[in-house]
Amino acid sequence: MSPCQVMPPANPVDTAPPPADGESGGGGGSIECPEVVVSDVPAAAQAEVDRELGNLQRQIEEANGRLASSAGEGGPNFVDNAILGPLQSKRSAALDRIRIAIERQGGTAPAGLQDLSACEVGEGGNDPVDTPPDEGEAPDEGGEGEAPPPVSGGPFPEDFVDITTVTPNVTPPPAGNEAASTGTFTVDCGTNEEGQFNSDNVIVAPGVSNGAHHLHDYIGNIGVDAFATDESMAAAETTCTNGDQSTYYWPVLRVLDEDGDGSIDAAGGHNGDHNGGDAGGDAGQIGRDDVPPIDDELDNAHNSGAVLEPVEVSLTFQGNPTSPVVDMPRFLRIITGDAKTLTNGTANANASWSCTGFEDSVQLTDQYPLCPEGSDLVRTFDFQSCWDGQNTDSANHRTHVAFAQADGSCQEGFQAIPQLVQRIVYDVPQGPVFAVDSFPEQLHHPSTDHGDFINVMNEQLMAEAVACINEGRECGP
Repeated sequence: MSPCQVMPPANPVDTAPPPADGESGGGGGSIECPEVVVSDVPAAAQAEVDRELGNLQRQIEEANGRLASSAGEGGPNFVDNAILGPLQSKRSAALDRIRIAIERQGGTAPAGLQDLSACEVGEGGNDPVDTPPDEGEAPDEGGEGEAPPPVSGGPFPEDFVDITTVTPNVTPPPAGNEAASTGTFTVDCGTNEEGQFNSDNVIVAPGVSNGAHHLHDYIGNIGVDAFATDESMAAAETTCTNGDQSTYYWPVLRVLDEDGDGSIDAAGGHNGDHNGGDAGGDAGQIGRDDVPPIDDELDNAHNSGAVLEPVEVSLTFQGNPTSPVVDMPRFLRIITGDAKTLTNGTANANASWSCTGFEDSVQLTDQYPLCPEGSDLVRTFDFQSCWDGQNTDSANHRTHVAFAQADGSCQEGFQAIPQLVQRIVYDVPQGPVFAVDSFPEQLHHPSTDHGDFINVMNEQLMAEAVACINEGRECGP
C-alpha cells in the first residue's frame, strides 16, 4: 500500500497555472477544484490510480485553456454549462474509476470522493456578456432534439485507455431457470453500404430537421428521416435480407486528425466535409464518398472527420433467463443510452466499448478502448427487454420499456420481449484518432454513445422470432 495525491497538500484547491500574458483568462481568473488525496492504495491498483490522478490535473488545465479562449462569449450561464459542467462530469468519471480500481483490488476508497468533482472559477473569472441564456439548458430525458450551446471540443487524452491495461470488469449474466427462453433470432441488414445518413432523430424530434445535431448511420428501413411515419415505414423497402422493415440507427464513428478536429484524417486527406472523400481507403473504412456534405446552416461542423463504415454489424434478438418472451408490438420505439451524459449524468448511459478478443472480459462506458494490433473496435448496445404491455412510446421515450432486474426478470407490470443486442465492429487506425459523433457540448465523450430502434417487423416475422427464442432454437442467416 502507498499513499498518493493529485495536488500539493498545502493548497486546499487544485489551481492550474494562470493564462499567459496577452490572454484574457476571463478577466484573470482560473478554475479551482478541491484537492484529491488518495492514500493506502493497493499496489495492484497504483498504476491505474496514478493515471486517473494525472487525468484530473489535465482536465483542469484544459478547462482553464477553454476559459481563457472563450472570455466574453455566451450568456450568463455559459461558463457553468460549457466549461464547469462538463469538467465536473469528467472529474466525476475519473474519481469513480479511482474508486473502482481500489475496490477491485480489495482496498477501501476514501469516503466522499464524488464530493470533490465540482469546481469553480476564482476571482476575476469569465465575465459574460449580457445576453439571454441558451435554449434547452436543463437536462432532458430523451437526450436529443434541443439546440445546443455554442461550444465544442474533445475527445481528450483521458477519454482513451489501452484495453490491455484494464482490469477485467465483465460479470456473468444471471443463471436461467426452467422457464428461460434460450433461443436467438438474428437479422442481417448490412453495414450501411447504401449510405443512409442524416442528422435527424424521428423518435426524439419527429418533424425537426437536424434534431440530433450529429450524423446517424441507418440500416434496415430505407428512407427514415425526421418526417417518417408509421405508415411510410410500413410501406418502405428494407436492407434486411429477411424482409424486416425495422429501422436501426446510431451515431457515426469518425477518424480524426492528430489535433482531434478532423481537418486532416489518418490517410492524409483534407476533410472539409463530413466524409473526407479525398482520403481514399479500403473497404469504405476511410474517406467514404457517400456521406452528405456539412450544411453550415445546421451548425454541425463540430462533427468532422472521415466517417467509418463498420466491417460488421450483427443484430441478435435473444430471450429472457426467467420466462418466455412475448411479441413486440409493431412500431415499438426504444432508445438505449443517453446522448447527453455530460449534461444529464450517467443514469441512462449504456455505452459499451471493447475490442475483439476482449469482449468477454472488458466493457467500457466512459472511455474509448485502444485495441492492440490485430484487434478491432467493438460497440455493443444491449436494448431494454421489458415492455409495459401497452405503449409503443412514452413522453420521455424511456418509461414504456425497462431493463430486466438483477435476476433477469421484469419488474411488476412489465413483460419480457425479445432483447435486441446490436454489435458494431470497426477497423480503426492505431491510436486515439477516432470519436463518436455528438452534440457539441458533449465533447465526443464515449459515454454519450447510444442506439435507436423502431420495430417494423410484420406480425408473421415477429411471431417467427418469438417462436425461435421461446423454443430454444438459433434462427437467422
